[in-house]
Amino acid sequence: MGPGRAGALGLGLGLLLGVLGGAASEPHSLRYFYTAVSDPSPGVPQYVAVGYVDGEAFTYYDSETRRTEPRVDWIAANMDQQYWDMVTEIFQNTEQIYRINLDTLRERYNQSRGSHTRQWMYGCDLLEDSSIRGFDQHGYDGKDFLTFDKDAMTYTAADAGAQITKRKWEQEGTFAERMKFYLENTCIEWLRKYVSYGKDVLERRERPEVRVSRMEADKILTLSCRAHGFYPRPISISWLKDGMVQEQETQRGSTVPNSDGTYHVWATIDVLPGDWDKYQCRVEHASLPQPGLFSWEPQSNLIPIVVGVAVAVVAVIAALAGFAIWKSKQGKKGKGYNVAPGSEGGSNSSNAGSNPSV
Repeated sequence: MGPGRAGALGLGLGLLLGVLGGAASEPHSLRYFYTAVSDPSPGVPQYVAVGYVDGEAFTYYDSETRRTEPRVDWIAANMDQQYWDMVTEIFQNTEQIYRINLDTLRERYNQSRGSHTRQWMYGCDLLEDSSIRGFDQHGYDGKDFLTFDKDAMTYTAADAGAQITKRKWEQEGTFAERMKFYLENTCIEWLRKYVSYGKDVLERRERPEVRVSRMEADKILTLSCRAHGFYPRPISISWLKDGMVQEQETQRGSTVPNSDGTYHVWATIDVLPGDWDKYQCRVEHASLPQPGLFSWEPQSNLIPIVVGVAVAVVAVIAALAGFAIWKSKQGKKGKGYNVAPGSEGGSNSSNAGSNPSV
């Protein structure tokens, strides 16, 4: 399969330009996703490699363009052409290795020549307390294949087919050591470098807009709390009853990106209709100085009353104004104003009726 070569090429991505130290002030993450498909559908590249910083794609490569491209302004402005050429070469070589890997795995699992997928995700996290985490996970056909434990320096195989690859990689001896070094050193150093380039974007703060709504059916009231337009991605949203967190009763959606780079998320809870006022939605986010508490508020009955009164007043004023204008015109008619000599209306007084002056 050549996994040693694939790993070395992947690790080379983090070794391109050097290192950078420094302490963390908030959590950040660096991830790379490789995906190869043996029989892609129309419009889908056979191989794609994407890099993410804090969940935002910043580099992209596919087998159709065969070039690595920046996905955000801050990386394009800080990396020269040598960087892009070197990354492109790495991805091109990895693409060829993954094509071979797909054929090898298909034969190993005794599969037909249908569509099969080989995936690799690796990267690191830099946490608020400056501690670090590293990930190295491999998949085949949407299932786990191999998972690296950098502390034990071993790979966990998901099945008998993966056991063969596990033995090959461990026999190479240095592969696990290089991966551990990458995850704990090179990956973190490059993550700090990327964050320094994109600091204005990656460390910005956008407060969530929170809306609580309700829907009642079959004598069950569902309260929904939605947070929208926030950044960064980490957020905590939970339901409280009389100040106590209702963890088991709460259903949550995934934190999903918006088109503008912010995120949205929701959490719901089913309650008895008469108990709605006992519940609050608590939202914790880096943009908030303290957790926010939000409740569903019934619409006030005064709103339609005030609107109705306002409409009625406007209608009365309009009617009075119209009457005043009509009365003024009638008064002028009664006084029998004479047309000035030489006026165009002198010979045809009906013009005043059909084309009144203003």
